[in-house]
Amino acid sequence: MALFDGKVALVTGAGSGIGRATALAFAREGARVIVSDVNAASGDETVAMIRQAGGTAAFKACNVASEQEVKALVEGTVAEFGRLDCAFNNAGVSNSRPDFDLDVFRRTIEINLNGVAYGLKFEIEQMIRQGGGTIVNTSSIAGLSGQGTVDYTASKHGVVGITRAAALRYAAMGIRVNAVCPGVIATSMTDPLMKDPAMKARIEAMTPMQRMGTAEEIAEAVIWLCSAKASFVTGQALAVDGGCLCR
Repeated sequence: MALFDGKVALVTGAGSGIGRATALAFAREGARVIVSDVNAASGDETVAMIRQAGGTAAFKACNVASEQEVKALVEGTVAEFGRLDCAFNNAGVSNSRPDFDLDVFRRTIEINLNGVAYGLKFEIEQMIRQGGGTIVNTSSIAGLSGQGTVDYTASKHGVVGITRAAALRYAAMGIRVNAVCPGVIATSMTDPLMKDPAMKARIEAMTPMQRMGTAEEIAEAVIWLCSAKASFVTGQALAVDGGCLCR
């Protein structure tokens, strides 16, 4: 029996990278998946990949920086598949511009932190109505250290904090909330860095395992956190980083 037979999973930022890999993994394990992204073309591609593999999925566009769009996304998930069992609040942005560009800071917080807060609000409301569920939020090793630009690091620390607070508040209601904290992962977001051989070598040297992680490796961590195999795990910020934070 697959891990998520009869379950419904929602994944934001599912048009590429970690989100796409996780949507595919949920479908592989039997979940009906709502694929959400701000980019409809890439989201539709993920849905097509799931269906080609024999899974069930539907696409719903959403800008997670909009409270109303996130509310509509959760409502649309329930309208499409009848319930919501697992949510992966993954949509996010990174930034390579100088610290304290306040326009960039505000945008990063709106997407990376406020987007997670909106997701939690409406996902938890639905999960309370149906008697429980599991949620994973994407933070970063920047959320557990001082690495990264000021805006990105602040946003990801915020994700860890809101994850822990929500986990404590809703544990008795059958809702588990955790965060996954990736290290440097090979995705379209990191592609520009990898085009510079010197930068690529430097990034790989930062990781004790001497390589970048893959989106699929993060997806497997999310799948585990959402599954019954992690039934006594909540409020955790799980680093999947090849040992970076051990230094």
